[in-house]
Amino acid sequence: MNYLIIIVTGILGAWLTFFVSERLKQGPVRASAALALIVGLFFYCFPELCNAYLTKNIPIVFIGTSFIGMVAPRARGNYIRLAVAGGLFSIIYFYKGHFFEGYGGALGALAFIALLSAMGFSVIISRSFLLKKGIVKVRKKVLKPKR
Repeated sequence: MNYLIIIVTGILGAWLTFFVSERLKQGPVRASAALALIVGLFFYCFPELCNAYLTKNIPIVFIGTSFIGMVAPRARGNYIRLAVAGGLFSIIYFYKGHFFEGYGGALGALAFIALLSAMGFSVIISRSFLLKKGIVKVRKKVLKPKR
């Protein structure tokens, strides 16, 4: 159950930051800071709401994925790619959380790696899709009977 909650937190952290930044026109830094403050204060004020593991790690994962949500829309930021990057961040953090024992640069580096990986996956998938689509068009033209 902790896996699912951490992954959903990662996806929501990236989505909400991007949404507040772009749709509500607050800017990426203000959106990330405000949402991280809200989540951090919530779990600071209500630590008994979840188990100790989630109370400690949900704010950290949310802060890390809010870095992902700070991506500019010109850098091909969209909600599916943000969800993949947030989920990837959460999975890596869940298995390698001991490595990221502070907030600092480790979370930003992990966010960068997750976002770059998600962008790479989308390029590979889109190119293979376009390649298949192109092959189908060529095959139809070649196999099309002449009149």
